[in-house]
Amino acid sequence: MSDKKVVFIAFAKEDESTRNLFTGQRVHPDTPFEFTDMSVKDPYDSEWKERVRTRVKRSDGVIALISSNTPSASGQIWEIECAVEEEKPLLGIWIEDSYRTKPSAMGDAPCKVWTWDNVAAFIDGL
Repeated sequence: MSDKKVVFIAFAKEDESTRNLFTGQRVHPDTPFEFTDMSVKDPYDSEWKERVRTRVKRSDGVIALISSNTPSASGQIWEIECAVEEEKPLLGIWIEDSYRTKPSAMGDAPCKVWTWDNVAAFIDGL
């Protein structure tokens, strides 16, 4: 396993429980990757964008958890745009089986199904 990577997780507030499951899997003994989560948990205070940009800059890459909530999640869309502006490696992970619409803010970044192999390949490539 490679060195622990620092990853910012962009997610819609409505998907916080799924984000908790996603980040929690990193402690499972069979998980083929390690990362430090840099998510911002309080998105609406006055210094939010500044804190997000600082954390994105310090991250090795960004994973966006994509769901049907994403199109209306202005904070998550801004986080994705910030990752693109900062030229960070970006991966979208589909978190709903029935939703596969890639946000235009992601540009050329790929979106993939949530599997350990897909997440590990991204993190190991950072």
